[in-house]
Amino acid sequence: MRILSANRSSRSTTNATKSSTSTPVSSKQEETGCADCSSSRTEGRQGFWQKVKDRYPLVDFNSLPEYLRDNEFILSHYRADWPLKETLLSIFSIHNETLNIWTHLIGFFLFLGLTIYTKTMREDFGKFMAPLMRKPATRWPFFIFLGGAMFCLLTSSTCHLLCCHSSRLSYILWRLDYAGIAAMIATSFFPPVYYTFLCHPKWRNFYLTGISVVGVMTVMVTLTPRLQKPKYRTLRTLLFFGMGVSGVIPGVHKLISHSHEPVTLTTTTYELFMGMFYAVGAIFYATRIPERWRPGRFDIAGHSHQIFHILVVAGAYTHYRAALLYIEWRDTHGCD
Repeated sequence: MRILSANRSSRSTTNATKSSTSTPVSSKQEETGCADCSSSRTEGRQGFWQKVKDRYPLVDFNSLPEYLRDNEFILSHYRADWPLKETLLSIFSIHNETLNIWTHLIGFFLFLGLTIYTKTMREDFGKFMAPLMRKPATRWPFFIFLGGAMFCLLTSSTCHLLCCHSSRLSYILWRLDYAGIAAMIATSFFPPVYYTFLCHPKWRNFYLTGISVVGVMTVMVTLTPRLQKPKYRTLRTLLFFGMGVSGVIPGVHKLISHSHEPVTLTTTTYELFMGMFYAVGAIFYATRIPERWRPGRFDIAGHSHQIFHILVVAGAYTHYRAALLYIEWRDTHGCD
């Protein structure tokens, strides 16, 4: 019995010892552990980018292959012949294309959001305005414009992200970029022309066919390999500028034939602002100001192409506001 009691006492002592040594981890220790994990992840990301920088450093203009030499006034922070993975991930790093990528990528998501918002808003507006509507106007010209804007912005952003990968990919992407610009200009004509001349199908079809043909011809000319060289920058600008200026003809026609409509003055004002944004952007693009004045000063931020991108988004948004007015006008004022 004594031996049994001694054994029980020994077991109790052992269990107590285990219990005292197996103390739970304090919340402070857990927090420290989580902080260590977070620190480890941060160090891992920093380590990855350091490896990329060591293996694929940013270079200056004089070290670039011929296919990447576009603007001699931007002197540094170029990516050249990077592998596809590192090129894709460079969207999150700092180089001279970072803002070119993000200005139009943000613009793309802006117009994607506007497309979704406008579709739901138009449906609600249609139900609310049903008693005043003669017949809801078709929406496809409006969404053609939004699609053209998104195509332009996405191809531009993709081009600036991936063009440093290889000569072949750069050649393909710049062609897509020019096609995107032409598509955006051409599709911008659809809402004003279609809704203005809704009751005059001959004029409507004439103008829409004309701008579509001009758009295709412009794409064909700008895709000529010779015209993709930097020295033809001004010529490319003039071609796209000419496409936009051709909108003056249906615009004047609208002012003459619909001068009695209040919406005419409002939409024309929006369109003048749109034209101003595009024209000023084209001037920055062609002249390469301000980096021409201070080479190397605007390599990362503030150079002409970034300003051009911002003005393109501003012009497209202004045109979006005008297009909304056209739809509301035709929803409540059909053809007599």
